[in-house]
Amino acid sequence: MKAVLQRVRRASVTIAGETVGSIGAGLMVLLGVTEEDDERTCDYLAEKAANLRIFEDDAGKMNRSLLDTGGEMLVVSQFTLCADCKKGRRPAFVHAARPERAIPLYERFLAQVRGMGIPTAEGRFGADMLVSLENDGPVTILLDTDEIMPGKTLH
Repeated sequence: MKAVLQRVRRASVTIAGETVGSIGAGLMVLLGVTEEDDERTCDYLAEKAANLRIFEDDAGKMNRSLLDTGGEMLVVSQFTLCADCKKGRRPAFVHAARPERAIPLYERFLAQVRGMGIPTAEGRFGADMLVSLENDGPVTILLDTDEIMPGKTLH
Protein backbone atom coordinates (compact mmCIF):
# COMPACT_ATOMS: atom_id res chain seq x y z
CA MET A 1 0.00 0.00 0.00
CA LYS A 2 1.05 3.52 -0.63
CA ALA A 3 -0.22 6.61 1.13
CA VAL A 4 0.34 10.32 0.93
CA LEU A 5 -0.39 11.93 4.31
CA GLN A 6 -0.91 15.66 4.41
CA ARG A 7 -1.31 17.51 7.67
CA VAL A 8 -4.24 19.85 7.07
CA ARG A 9 -6.22 22.57 8.74
CA ARG A 10 -9.22 21.44 6.69
CA ALA A 11 -9.96 19.23 3.69
CA SER A 12 -12.94 18.16 1.63
CA VAL A 13 -13.89 16.02 -1.33
CA THR A 14 -16.61 16.99 -3.79
CA ILE A 15 -18.30 14.86 -6.44
CA ALA A 16 -20.51 16.49 -9.10
CA GLY A 17 -20.83 19.64 -7.01
CA GLU A 18 -21.78 17.80 -3.80
CA THR A 19 -19.41 17.67 -0.82
CA VAL A 20 -19.32 14.02 0.20
CA GLY A 21 -16.65 14.28 2.91
CA SER A 22 -14.97 17.01 4.88
CA ILE A 23 -12.80 17.39 7.97
CA GLY A 24 -11.26 20.07 10.12
CA ALA A 25 -7.70 19.79 11.44
CA GLY A 26 -6.07 16.41 10.90
CA LEU A 27 -4.81 14.24 8.05
CA MET A 28 -5.75 14.07 4.39
CA VAL A 29 -4.79 10.57 3.20
CA LEU A 30 -4.51 9.55 -0.44
CA LEU A 31 -4.49 5.73 -0.39
CA GLY A 32 -3.21 3.45 -3.15
CA VAL A 33 -3.79 -0.31 -2.97
CA THR A 34 -1.49 -2.68 -4.88
CA GLU A 35 -2.12 -6.25 -6.00
CA GLU A 36 0.33 -7.49 -3.36
CA ASP A 37 -1.52 -5.90 -0.43
CA ASP A 38 -3.55 -7.84 2.10
CA GLU A 39 -5.29 -7.33 5.45
CA ARG A 40 -1.98 -7.36 7.35
CA THR A 41 -0.57 -4.62 5.11
CA CYS A 42 -3.73 -2.58 5.50
CA ASP A 43 -3.80 -2.85 9.30
CA TYR A 44 -0.12 -1.93 9.53
CA LEU A 45 -0.58 1.21 7.40
CA ALA A 46 -3.70 2.34 9.30
CA GLU A 47 -1.85 2.01 12.61
CA LYS A 48 1.21 3.80 11.22
CA ALA A 49 -0.81 6.72 9.84
CA ALA A 50 -2.79 7.19 13.06
CA ASN A 51 0.31 7.08 15.27
CA LEU A 52 2.85 8.95 13.14
CA ARG A 53 4.12 11.88 15.21
CA ILE A 54 3.80 14.73 12.71
CA PHE A 55 1.79 17.23 14.76
CA GLU A 56 3.42 19.88 16.90
CA ASP A 57 3.55 19.76 20.67
CA ASP A 58 3.54 22.85 22.93
CA ALA A 59 7.24 23.40 22.17
CA GLY A 60 6.62 23.44 18.40
CA LYS A 61 8.25 20.02 17.83
CA MET A 62 6.60 17.33 15.71
CA ASN A 63 5.94 15.08 18.66
CA ARG A 64 2.21 14.30 18.57
CA SER A 65 0.14 11.87 16.51
CA LEU A 66 -3.34 12.25 15.09
CA LEU A 67 -4.56 10.15 18.02
CA ASP A 68 -2.82 12.52 20.45
CA THR A 69 -4.40 15.63 18.88
CA GLY A 70 -7.93 14.28 18.50
CA GLY A 71 -7.79 15.28 14.82
CA GLU A 72 -9.83 13.93 11.94
CA MET A 73 -8.92 11.96 8.80
CA LEU A 74 -10.18 12.25 5.22
CA VAL A 75 -9.32 9.17 3.13
CA VAL A 76 -9.47 9.19 -0.67
CA SER A 77 -8.73 6.17 -2.85
CA GLN A 78 -5.91 7.02 -5.27
CA PHE A 79 -4.87 4.20 -7.63
CA THR A 80 -2.48 6.54 -9.47
CA LEU A 81 -0.11 6.28 -6.48
CA CYS A 82 0.65 2.80 -7.83
CA ALA A 83 1.88 4.15 -11.17
CA ASP A 84 4.95 2.58 -12.73
CA CYS A 85 6.82 5.30 -14.59
CA LYS A 86 10.00 3.36 -15.37
CA LYS A 87 9.38 3.10 -19.12
CA GLY A 88 8.27 5.78 -21.53
CA ARG A 89 6.16 8.76 -20.63
CA ARG A 90 2.80 7.15 -19.95
CA PRO A 91 2.38 5.64 -16.47
CA ALA A 92 1.45 1.98 -16.26
CA PHE A 93 -0.87 0.86 -13.49
CA VAL A 94 -0.05 -2.86 -13.53
CA HIS A 95 0.65 -2.88 -9.77
CA ALA A 96 -2.64 -1.19 -8.83
CA ALA A 97 -5.18 -3.60 -7.36
CA ARG A 98 -8.35 -4.24 -9.33
CA PRO A 99 -11.50 -2.86 -7.67
CA GLU A 100 -12.66 -6.28 -6.42
CA ARG A 101 -9.45 -6.47 -4.37
CA ALA A 102 -8.89 -2.77 -3.66
CA ILE A 103 -12.37 -1.85 -2.37
CA PRO A 104 -12.39 -4.31 0.56
CA LEU A 105 -8.90 -3.15 1.62
CA TYR A 106 -9.86 0.53 1.27
CA GLU A 107 -12.94 -0.15 3.42
CA ARG A 108 -10.83 -2.11 5.92
CA PHE A 109 -8.43 0.84 6.22
CA LEU A 110 -11.41 3.11 6.99
CA ALA A 111 -12.77 0.63 9.55
CA GLN A 112 -9.37 0.30 11.25
CA VAL A 113 -9.00 4.08 11.59
CA ARG A 114 -12.56 4.50 12.82
CA GLY A 115 -11.96 1.65 15.27
CA MET A 116 -9.21 3.75 16.85
CA GLY A 117 -11.80 6.47 17.52
CA ILE A 118 -10.64 8.83 14.78
CA PRO A 119 -13.48 10.80 13.14
CA THR A 120 -13.11 9.78 9.50
CA ALA A 121 -14.58 11.08 6.25
CA GLU A 122 -14.07 9.51 2.84
CA GLY A 123 -14.26 10.02 -0.87
CA ARG A 124 -16.08 7.61 -3.16
CA PHE A 125 -14.08 4.76 -4.67
CA GLY A 126 -13.68 5.14 -8.43
CA ALA A 127 -15.45 8.51 -8.65
CA ASP A 128 -14.10 11.63 -10.34
CA MET A 129 -13.43 13.74 -7.25
CA LEU A 130 -12.38 17.28 -6.55
CA VAL A 131 -10.17 17.35 -3.45
CA SER A 132 -9.59 20.61 -1.63
CA LEU A 133 -7.27 21.11 1.31
CA GLU A 134 -5.33 23.62 3.31
CA ASN A 135 -1.97 21.98 3.97
CA ASP A 136 -0.64 22.82 7.44
CA GLY A 137 3.11 23.33 7.56
CA PRO A 138 3.22 22.19 4.84
CA VAL A 139 3.76 18.67 6.13
CA THR A 140 3.48 15.90 3.53
CA ILE A 141 4.67 12.34 4.23
CA LEU A 142 4.92 9.45 1.78
CA LEU A 143 4.38 5.97 3.19
CA ASP A 144 5.01 2.82 1.16
CA THR A 145 4.58 -0.48 2.99
CA ASP A 146 7.15 -2.06 0.66
CA GLU A 147 9.71 0.25 2.27
CA ILE A 148 8.54 0.61 5.88
CA MET A 149 6.82 -2.62 6.85
CA PRO A 150 8.96 -5.24 8.60
CA GLY A 151 9.17 -8.46 6.61
CA LYS A 152 7.63 -6.98 3.44
CA THR A 153 9.64 -7.51 0.27
CA LEU A 154 9.95 -5.08 -2.61
CA HIS A 155 8.22 -6.02 -5.86
